[in-house]
Amino acid sequence: MLIITIKQGKEKSLLGQSWIYASAIDKVEGKPQEKMKPGSTAIVQSSSRQFIARAAYNSKSQIRARIWSFREDEPVDHALIKRRVKAAIEKRLPAIKKAGENQLLTLIKGEDEGLPGLVVQLFGGVQGYLICEFNAGGVDAWKVAIVQSLMASTGCPNVYERCDELLRKGEGLPLIDGALAGEEPPDEVMLTDNGVRYALDLKTGHKSKFR
Repeated sequence: MLIITIKQGKEKSLLGQSWIYASAIDKVEGKPQEKMKPGSTAIVQSSSRQFIARAAYNSKSQIRARIWSFREDEPVDHALIKRRVKAAIEKRLPAIKKAGENQLLTLIKGEDEGLPGLVVQLFGGVQGYLICEFNAGGVDAWKVAIVQSLMASTGCPNVYERCDELLRKGEGLPLIDGALAGEEPPDEVMLTDNGVRYALDLKTGHKSKFR
């Protein structure tokens, strides 16, 4: 596991924050291959070596680390990912159960759910499609666990990875998309928003002109 030491005097500015920039870091210790791997788990400590947080480190991003937890007794593991995905889904269960065939719901919004960089939408209810964006090294490294937890929590059999090229390039992540489980979504679906119908490409997130 990597160890990130924060510069003296910078510790207080991190409290309650989700991101750590390079300017706040004094040094990063650990194996070279772990330093180069986007999303490697790291202990964040003060200049006096006091625990601050656990984070996902990415040397290729302007945001060098994204906080997983400020609790020293909370390891970053499959159980943590499962808990956070499940908690996010449970908050939205009433909306999920009522979702119609042509409705799009946002289920997970990154830091709001303690899953920095992850965006998940559901189209067409529990028999529809989960559309996921892994826009940070940490959640990308835990992709398999996230997908498994999403499917278990929602019962949705179809999971598709959408690629936000700008964000993934900024994280040094490969530009990939495609089905992670089940079937790919159709190229175009029709949605209604405030009484106006429009076409949406679920694979890219691109909306057409209102029709």
